[in-house]
Amino acid sequence: MNAPHIMIVAGEASGDMHGAKLVAAMREQAPDLTVCGIGGPALAEQGVEILYDSAQLAVVGIVEVISHFRFIREAMRALEKRLREQPPSLLILIDYPDFNLILAKKAKRLGIPVFYYISPQVWAWRSGRVKTIKARVNRLAVILPFEKEFYKKHGMAVDFVGHPLMDSVRTTQTRADFLRSLGLAPESTVIGILPGSRRREIAGMLPVFLAAAKQMRERMVRPVFLLPLAPTLSEDDLLANGLADAGVEVRVIRENRYDLMGACDAVMAASGTVSLELAILNVPMVISYRVSPLTYFLGRRLIKVQYASLVNLVAGREVVPELLQDEAVPEKIADATLRLIENQAERARMLAGLAEVRERLGGPGASERSARLALNLARSGS
Repeated sequence: MNAPHIMIVAGEASGDMHGAKLVAAMREQAPDLTVCGIGGPALAEQGVEILYDSAQLAVVGIVEVISHFRFIREAMRALEKRLREQPPSLLILIDYPDFNLILAKKAKRLGIPVFYYISPQVWAWRSGRVKTIKARVNRLAVILPFEKEFYKKHGMAVDFVGHPLMDSVRTTQTRADFLRSLGLAPESTVIGILPGSRRREIAGMLPVFLAAAKQMRERMVRPVFLLPLAPTLSEDDLLANGLADAGVEVRVIRENRYDLMGACDAVMAASGTVSLELAILNVPMVISYRVSPLTYFLGRRLIKVQYASLVNLVAGREVVPELLQDEAVPEKIADATLRLIENQAERARMLAGLAEVRERLGGPGASERSARLALNLARSGS
């Protein structure tokens, strides 16, 4: 049997991370595997031939996508050319639906089976895309528990594989040891600032979080503020968006992201996958987000779900507070974060909710289960 050749498309940093773990699991089962596609440094480290850098595609919002259209069009043409000239035995798509569903159509026309790992959030908005997915995708592997029933109702081949973060999110040292490594006392009150991994998120959220931190510093005894620097950003990005003149000391840490997060008493975080990471680490959080006014205006009319954060969606209720758009102001964020530190009853309620979320995310092994499904599809061709 010929060695399987796979094309994979991960259009964002989180997809690059999950895709790299999937490729690693596939290589365990098929050592002669070859892979090409769109990705970032994590996929490149797994020996994937990167045809286009995912950093050029990592944008959020309708207005933002328009400004990056040239890069997106170039990437589509490059991948379509490779599909025709060197057809893979399988196309693996990771999230990023507006790009990936177009590519899936091209693959299906060429007789290339399509495996969608970390499926589009059609349950949240644009549910009409379910028909498109059904027509263009051979099999789905979903990572959120409620997604399986959603897709099954539409007659699709779907498996809940568990969330890949359950394999990767863990601390490597105790809270006390991590704080000592920073020269901090173990009894310090530590507040995390997680404004996102994209420059546009930093521009929108970092100044707000810094202003909230300044307010909290005035109301607390020597709080410590820590900010993990995302690999997609430089410290200059932070300095240009308020860190240089924040009026409050914030330690920027490049390494040990999960140790940092796990050491926090509470976190101010931009909405995204980070909320699940914090839930797995059992860290109380306040979720906040801002996008351009036009994107928010359109999104409110299109999005069908009640909550913005994945934690609340998995729980099916409000476990963590969400302060979005006009609510995302320093005063409200500071108040909500302080309550998680000072109000033990409120803190206990949130921690109980986070435990419920962890239970629903499934056990370890998502990448291995998905790898088996993908390789079976590549070998069978249907």
